[in-house]
Amino acid sequence: MSYQDIGALILTEIVGDFGFQKFANEGGIGPFAVGIGGYIGVIYFLIRSLQGSKILLVNAVWDGLSALLETIAAMVILSEYFEDPLKYVGITLIILGLFFLRMPMKRAQPFKFPGFFK
Repeated sequence: MSYQDIGALILTEIVGDFGFQKFANEGGIGPFAVGIGGYIGVIYFLIRSLQGSKILLVNAVWDGLSALLETIAAMVILSEYFEDPLKYVGITLIILGLFFLRMPMKRAQPFKFPGFFK
């Protein structure tokens, strides 16, 4: 697992979340398809991230970075902001927590998609 794997996982999750948010509020096959496509990407990149890693680390980094990046994306793209300034302190603590997890930028070994039948 690396920041490359987790980054792709989070970006596809953001695409899926934004698509499903639009579908939930406005309906339409397009936003629904975007949501489904995003979550198909989540499955693929989760498999990549879990290969050779511990669930504990993958989950901690995914949760932290996802909260951070999706918050930034919601602020920039959707113009959503927190009303309580203390919530920004929480975001700062997430950043500190991610620093202490010390995850590599690039994966140590190349990814090989596992077979379905053994």
